[in-house]
Amino acid sequence: MIGALGPAGEPNSAAAPDSNRGRGPEVPRGLTAAGKPDQRLGRKQRVTRASHFRQAYAQGRRWVGRFMVLWLRDAEDASLRLGVVASRKVGNAVARARAKRLLREAYRRSRYRFSGRRDVILVARQAIMGAEWEAVVSELLELAERAGLLSEVGDQRSAVSGESK
Repeated sequence: MIGALGPAGEPNSAAAPDSNRGRGPEVPRGLTAAGKPDQRLGRKQRVTRASHFRQAYAQGRRWVGRFMVLWLRDAEDASLRLGVVASRKVGNAVARARAKRLLREAYRRSRYRFSGRRDVILVARQAIMGAEWEAVVSELLELAERAGLLSEVGDQRSAVSGESK
């Protein structure tokens, strides 16, 4: 590789991609550089395979609420990934999309509170269409607590209002 070493024999920055120059300080996993919880919900953090949904339903571990049903999937590859379902019972395509967005956002903002090696499937119920945001988040946290997902019961205000500590 041409230019791999600098004039003094040290590796050139272009040849050393693992150097930390320009990236800022190292931060613990699950936190952003500002020390706030990482609230991203990328593709690798979602359940996308139909077989994984079927496994969750077959395992039968569910907790029912007014706005949603929380299913857990235990597996070796599970890592608090999220799957969201809204059937036609919820409403037309626009209503189903809105219900799924609400559930994804509630989970995304609350995910840092959860622990365990399980995947979470949230199934929207028809009542979610008239629900307030705070009620959806509150129910998600309640179901997660009953399911044993909460790592510690903390101040719910930060998840409800969208603020981060």
